Amino acid sequence: MQSIKLFAFLFLLCGCVPYRSPDRMQWGKYLSGASFADMTEISRTAKRPVYLGAGGKLLSTAVDIPDSMDYGDKNTNDNLIATKYMTDLETTLYDSLRKPGISVQRAGTDVLVILVRDAIMELSVADISATGDETLKTISNILKQYNATFIEIAGYTDSMRDSNAAYALSMDMAQRVGVYLSQHGINTTRMFIVGRGAARPIAAQDNIGRLTNRRIELRITPVR
Repeated sequence: MQSIKLFAFLFLLCGCVPYRSPDRMQWGKYLSGASFADMTEISRTAKRPVYLGAGGKLLSTAVDIPDSMDYGDKNTNDNLIATKYMTDLETTLYDSLRKPGISVQRAGTDVLVILVRDAIMELSVADISATGDETLKTISNILKQYNATFIEIAGYTDSMRDSNAAYALSMDMAQRVGVYLSQHGINTTRMFIVGRGAARPIAAQDNIGRLTNRRIELRITPVR
């Protein structure tokens, strides 16, 4: 019995216990402060006071701004600061996430991380896989470093006969990732969580393409 307890202790100590999402009834607690809406300019503006009230940072207070930025056009300087900040974030994510099923892209000053479902979740169970645990932990650590950002977590599925089922599945994936990020220190007032069902496919709806269309997209944008 003592040897079994010792083995269990060492197993826990080495961090070998697989991650499991909390019971669904507890998700509301972990996602308190998150917005369940698209991350639009209007929704970001509305969320900004809540975010700041929860200790969130603006880009202007999160980076060291050179004295030279005191001169010239303010909008131009703000865009230069945002571009530099998000370029550094993109590079850090890209260098840290070189794995199959994951891509990092730029869209203006936004950074988009595409996570194919099978790259972060169990094949036959709706939960985060061991590989996904490692990947999302890496993302969490980077997002804590680049914390002057809002994050949209959007779930997508492949084409399904039942659009309601497609929406429910995509929302389940998005919320699971949101819960994980919350558990790993990401301020939930930074989050916008949405399920988009089979909308916006990025591959053909054949056997191979379906695996790509089942995905999570993290869109990260600076808070100004």
